[in-house]
Amino acid sequence: MKFFENVFTYDYSFPAVSLAYFLRYPNPYSRHVLTTDVIDRHVDPETQRLHTTRLHLKKSKIPSGILKLLPKGMGGSDHSGQSYILENTVVDIKEGWMETESRNMEWTGILSVVEKQVYHRQPIEGALESFEGLSLDDKIREQTTVKTTVIFRSRFGQGKLLGNRKREQSIGDQVVEVDEEAPKRGFFSSLSTAGIQRTIELIGVNRTRDAVLRSKQGMNVVLERLRRGGIVAVLEGMRQDREAAFGGEGPWKRVWLRGHGLKDHAHMDDDDN
Repeated sequence: MKFFENVFTYDYSFPAVSLAYFLRYPNPYSRHVLTTDVIDRHVDPETQRLHTTRLHLKKSKIPSGILKLLPKGMGGSDHSGQSYILENTVVDIKEGWMETESRNMEWTGILSVVEKQVYHRQPIEGALESFEGLSLDDKIREQTTVKTTVIFRSRFGQGKLLGNRKREQSIGDQVVEVDEEAPKRGFFSSLSTAGIQRTIELIGVNRTRDAVLRSKQGMNVVLERLRRGGIVAVLEGMRQDREAAFGGEGPWKRVWLRGHGLKDHAHMDDDDN
């Protein structure tokens, strides 16, 4: 298991940063994000905290360094595709903090990545208590710090990858499934497996350093759009980013058309057959 930590401060108020977090896809630094869906959202009646669960669909590609460590064919024919990321957030606007947790849902046996972030309001001396947070004055009065912690765990060579099997065993009148442990591995073989796991985790750490930087840059783009033109500017920027990433007919087009009772003319014949 390996860890990655980073602390960063945005020169924007907490209300602006927390809003930008939920509006950050797409942006020029995250064109690999295809769709974002809200699975659940509610306000806890006791704490008044906002709880949100979202599912992000992203373009994915297994790093070539990891592919070299996998059995031939395990990474797929083209070693690329799409992957889902599950995200949970809790926001307390009164106390001025937000906690997030994101985890991958594919290839977890090879590398499980869990990212946790904690955002905190940081008033600057002389700041005024305000929840508006989108004006230039508020940007100067308040900052928001975020601590990012990423945990990498590789289980490559364990469990099913080691060949655990199930067999049926009769106990009285019942037949139950019993796990059979994989054959004991030799000392040097175990060292080899542990070394591969550490290498996979290290590759994940190195990729995350770049990903965290791009995430900051993307958030700053959204925050600047908020500062200059509010929600309207953010939505227009999202539209331009979608066109730049996917052209005029991105993955959202058919969903939008169907949601309005329309059909995509390019697929009308196929749908009617």
